Amino acid sequence: MSVRALVVDASTPAAVRLAEVSDPVAGPGQVLVDISHASLNYGDLNDARSGRTPAGAVLGSDAAGVVVQAAADGTGPAVGARVVALTSGAFAERVAIDVGALADVPETVDLAGAAALPVAGVAALRSLRAAGLAPGTRVLVTGASGGVGRFAVQLAARAGAHVIASVGSAARGEGLVEAGADEVLIGLDGLGRPVDVVIDSVGGPQLVTAWNLLSPGGSVQSVGWTSGEPAAFPPYATVGPAKSLTSFVIEGDAGADLAVLAELVAQGALTVEIGWQGSWERFAEAAEALRGRRISGKAVLEVSRSGRHAPGLSLQD
Repeated sequence: MSVRALVVDASTPAAVRLAEVSDPVAGPGQVLVDISHASLNYGDLNDARSGRTPAGAVLGSDAAGVVVQAAADGTGPAVGARVVALTSGAFAERVAIDVGALADVPETVDLAGAAALPVAGVAALRSLRAAGLAPGTRVLVTGASGGVGRFAVQLAARAGAHVIASVGSAARGEGLVEAGADEVLIGLDGLGRPVDVVIDSVGGPQLVTAWNLLSPGGSVQSVGWTSGEPAAFPPYATVGPAKSLTSFVIEGDAGADLAVLAELVAQGALTVEIGWQGSWERFAEAAEALRGRRISGKAVLEVSRSGRHAPGLSLQD
């Protein structure tokens, strides 16, 4: 048996194509999940073009769907459970996933919204945690209209921080005050007072400016680099009172944090904004919109079924 998947192919304009791959086999401590939705990240686009994900390999990290085979060792969710996962090779009709990499999705949360949580939501949650977030902390979120940014704004506000959201245009700042931002800036113009925490997904010259705005003892968490531009620090910019620039990557099982995020969504305490949603057959369209910064929030792919599976559960939100 085989399943369809989005695999890396540098010969195509989007560097990705739909292809048939072998039906996954669950290993120890894994469940099989029929995927209904997946979300697209800048990192996926970079992985496809940079060679980090090799040619022919299945792309993707974010997915949601229904468990069709439980783990043989009895751990993890049962057959029929609705789940969200952060796992490699997520862009496929069916995926074998470690039980530690997924969480149950509450019935009040649709699977499209759940699929938007893994990379962006976990990055926002963990980077804020690593930065030492506390009530009253002045938090600057760059690229605040994107997936990580919108989650970071909401989570920081929920923790009692003073949140400054930086965006590329007035239009991209829409909805951020409602999400919890105390200030919304175009770029970093008008930011006169130092900040304690920076969650930066832009990189380039804006990262240098954000570093210069950081107060002693503060922390920049570098979670992305959507600008694609180099960051040139002037002489002595890194000499002075102690502050830190920390590289960030999601490591280890994300299941526990996914459960926290999914529950916050169920409670109405965290909003998922989907700026683009459509069939995974329109991957190139979604990728171009994401690269062109024409999406606020997340891009969600709907995984259509090929009908080639062995009999199993149907997918339902």
